[in-house]
Amino acid sequence: MSKKVLILCTGNSCRSIIAEAIINAQLDGIEADSSGVKASGRVNPNAEKLLKEKGIWKDEYHSKVLDKVIDNNYDLIVTVCDHANETCPMFPKPAPKIHVGFEDPDGKGYEAFEETYREIEEVLLPQVLNALK
Repeated sequence: MSKKVLILCTGNSCRSIIAEAIINAQLDGIEADSSGVKASGRVNPNAEKLLKEKGIWKDEYHSKVLDKVIDNNYDLIVTVCDHANETCPMFPKPAPKIHVGFEDPDGKGYEAFEETYREIEEVLLPQVLNALK
C-alpha cells in the first residue's frame, strides 16, 4: 500500500519541489506532493535544471498553494524551511509531522542547489522512511 507525504515550504519553488521529486524517484511505495504557504507560482530555474539533469523532472511539478492539496490525506507532513513555525503552513488534517530544515538555495548559484539536493538525499530520505515505519 502506498504512503503519501506532503512536503511544505514557504515559496514551493526550490527545496520542497526538489524533495518531492527525489522522494517520488527514489522511495518505492511512497508518493510525495509539495506545497507552499506563499507559493511563488514558479519553479526556480536552477531547481528545474538540476532535476532535469538528474533525470527526475516531471512536467507536473509546479509551485502550488496549500489550497491545492488541503483535501488530500497524507501519512506524513514534512516541513523543510528553517523557520517552520513562523513561515511554513501547518496542515490542518491529522497526520504525523516532522521538520527537517534546509537552507534556501534561492538567489544563490547552481552549486547551492546541488548541495540542497545532496542534503535532501542524505538527511531527509532516511527521516521520511523512519517516520513512516
